[in-house]
Amino acid sequence: MTRRAEGVPALDAERARRGVEAVQTSSDGLWMVRGIPGGAATKTYRCPGCDQEIRAGVPHVVVWPADGRGDLSDRRHWHTGCWRARDRRAPTIRRLRRR
Repeated sequence: MTRRAEGVPALDAERARRGVEAVQTSSDGLWMVRGIPGGAATKTYRCPGCDQEIRAGVPHVVVWPADGRGDLSDRRHWHTGCWRARDRRAPTIRRLRRR
């Protein structure tokens, strides 16, 4: 068994499951970005970058404005690659969804 150094907090399992937040600067402002590991991705979302589903179990990012404006409804789930490429893409064309 390994001893932990004094003053070093124990691993917060809930925080690790939720992902770690970071502020990212982009041409369209400041964004809070949280990486969601596959094990914590329990729902299906629609990526605003490609308009495709992010299925449960797929690692992705959750993004919201970092300026303090807005609320939980401003959060969006993105494929990690789509989030990184958003400045290089044309606006998304919404596809008709079959019902």
